[in-house]
Amino acid sequence: MRETVQFLAHHGYWLLAGAVLGRQACLPVPANLLLVAAGALARIGELHLAPIVASAVLAFILADLAWYEAGRRWGERTLYLLSGFSGDPASVARRAKTVFARHGVRTLLISKFVLGVDAVAAPLTGASGTSPAKFVLFEAAGATLWSAFYAFLGYVFSDQLDLVAVHLARIGTILAVLGAVAVAIHFAKRVARWLRFVRQFALERISPEELYSRLNAGDDILLLDLQGHRGSNGALAIPRAVRIDPRRLERYKDVAISPSRDVVLYCASPGEFTSARVALALRDRGIVRVRPLAGGLQGWRARGFPTTANVGLPFGPGLQS
Repeated sequence: MRETVQFLAHHGYWLLAGAVLGRQACLPVPANLLLVAAGALARIGELHLAPIVASAVLAFILADLAWYEAGRRWGERTLYLLSGFSGDPASVARRAKTVFARHGVRTLLISKFVLGVDAVAAPLTGASGTSPAKFVLFEAAGATLWSAFYAFLGYVFSDQLDLVAVHLARIGTILAVLGAVAVAIHFAKRVARWLRFVRQFALERISPEELYSRLNAGDDILLLDLQGHRGSNGALAIPRAVRIDPRRLERYKDVAISPSRDVVLYCASPGEFTSARVALALRDRGIVRVRPLAGGLQGWRARGFPTTANVGLPFGPGLQS
């Protein structure tokens, strides 16, 4: 820790700002330890507390404004990097937004003290429609609390920096372990849920013959073609199908689908992994009457049933038609 103090004394406030920027970029930078060291330097007159806190707060605002703007422009897609370990990032993002909605922008006041919350607070604030001025106000308040806490800790315990550093390192290790355990439990629950759903989903297949018969009878079926971007070059589809991109489900989040409407999903290949993932996302929205087409498009074509190159491409309310 003494070496850290000496290094900081030579590089000053710019080093603090860079450390905070690195922290907010999800890099393993010990910004809190640098603030503790800066507080100790303020005690002996090498630095000053007000500029220490100000440089850290400004760096927080600059870094988190980028996350805020990303969340405002791209919504759930901004969180894919943060929830990419999940089988359905869009669903995780929606649940995260629900949690954020309970506390709103006030989450920014304590987010930097809570492991994992800081990573999503800024983009969720942007996605929630909070004004930039309100975001900066609460972001600055939360960043000031966090920065002042660690700087004051170093100021008060400047004679015991090595001991403070050891305790901070231990606390960080404990929090990291607890965070890893929480992530592992969450991931295990999702895997178990996914496996149960896949087994259930496989038992609910609709055969090409049944689908063909029901389409001819004029039944109200929403037929979703999951070829996405792979189907953009004139790929064939089943008549009456609507083509969506299964990798960008957030594009259709505002589309209204009646829970009582039958939905049939199919992929270009016989495998049903993509269909199962989309079906799970639909069921999270309360749409339970979802079934995969057995054998996918290949199974349909193998029976000589009709196909078409004229497929619907929904944007907005297209799925309602």
